[in-house]
Amino acid sequence: MRAPHRFHQPLAIGAPAPLREPPTRLERMIHFVPPHVEKLRARIGELAAEVDVVLGNLEDAVPIEAKAAARDGLVAMARAADLGSTGLWARVNALNSPWFLDDMTRLVGEIGDRLDVVMLPKVDGPWDIAFVDQYLALLEARHGLKRPILVHAILETAEGVANVEAIAAASPRLHGMSLGPADLAASRAMKTTRVGGGHPDYRVLADAGAGDAPRPSAQQDLWHYTIARMVDACAANRLKPFYGPFGDFADPAGCEAQFRNAYLMGCVGAWTLHPSQIAIAKRVFSPDPAEVAFARRILAAMPDGAGAVMIDGKMQDDATWKQAKVIVDLARQVAAKDPLQAERYGF
Repeated sequence: MRAPHRFHQPLAIGAPAPLREPPTRLERMIHFVPPHVEKLRARIGELAAEVDVVLGNLEDAVPIEAKAAARDGLVAMARAADLGSTGLWARVNALNSPWFLDDMTRLVGEIGDRLDVVMLPKVDGPWDIAFVDQYLALLEARHGLKRPILVHAILETAEGVANVEAIAAASPRLHGMSLGPADLAASRAMKTTRVGGGHPDYRVLADAGAGDAPRPSAQQDLWHYTIARMVDACAANRLKPFYGPFGDFADPAGCEAQFRNAYLMGCVGAWTLHPSQIAIAKRVFSPDPAEVAFARRILAAMPDGAGAVMIDGKMQDDATWKQAKVIVDLARQVAAKDPLQAERYGF
């Protein structure tokens, strides 16, 4: 790790200085687009009005023979579309792949001024972030970029989970992290072929009662431990944690439950792989109007966050004031993007 006094210095002569404050953009969903599919790429302007982040995917789900076409398509898409306030991200190929270098040089060189975040798959440790940090700085300096491109790490290997705290502290260029459940399951030799979500056999069973009485059982969350570690590492370093993909498009209720669990644990958004999941992410990662109204009452009763007050028979203090501020700040971001939600929140 760099010395503290050098942490916010550019890593290349002429590169933009690293950000000192994280961006405050609304990112409830990262919507994946396969840029080698022209008919989907052509809808990007329409899609940008519906989502918070559009991501051009160059890695998994793109066939080897389509890697170059996907890269070309992403460049064309970024140049042609007016995304407004919607973020533009790219998931590049893994560091050990033969496509990574071309991904980085083409994207930074041709659309670097429009690209907000590079999503990096299969991050094993801080050394991966350090390499990409330095490489991006060199490319930014070469092409005269005025603002740094951020890096988002996917947590999808056992080694990455073991090193999550070090990864989160590796660079001021880091934007956040996402859980990558499918590759993580393979890395851990987990006995599931599902992409995110639960598993019916991962359960707890109540103690046996008298005789042959049925024993209650409840399905558990396979990803609770990993999400909790990721959220803590991100919170400690002012990064944004995200739930990753939910692969069963035919199970909207399961998707919503998984997204909501992640939201309650501290995640700010999730990946959406299918248009049907966009509305779910909007609903889950936007605070409930009733919660916003109560949070605003707390802030109004404690303008400076000091002391303690009673509201509806419940004590509120500086800790609940901080919780209320998180909810209201998020609601204001949502309201700025969505006039209907602004009306529901009373802003």
